[in-house]
Amino acid sequence: MKLLKKNSKPVTNEDQYLKNEIDLTKKALNAAYSNFDNATDPDLIDCYIYQVNSEQKRYKYLLQKAKEYERSSSNIIL
Repeated sequence: MKLLKKNSKPVTNEDQYLKNEIDLTKKALNAAYSNFDNATDPDLIDCYIYQVNSEQKRYKYLLQKAKEYERSSSNIIL
């Protein structure tokens, strides 16, 4: 028996773009955390703190945009 998604809709360019950007940002955030964990120089620690904060804000922004996109696309009647 096949499992179907509840709201299976065609994937758009914007949808794919947001998913790719979210994946890339997650990877960058993990790398920033790893770099922070391994840094010993105070200047590098500061640098990685800024990098982690930057990636966290980008990730939050992209998730917000994805939610907005999902809400707006669910209001469209085909």
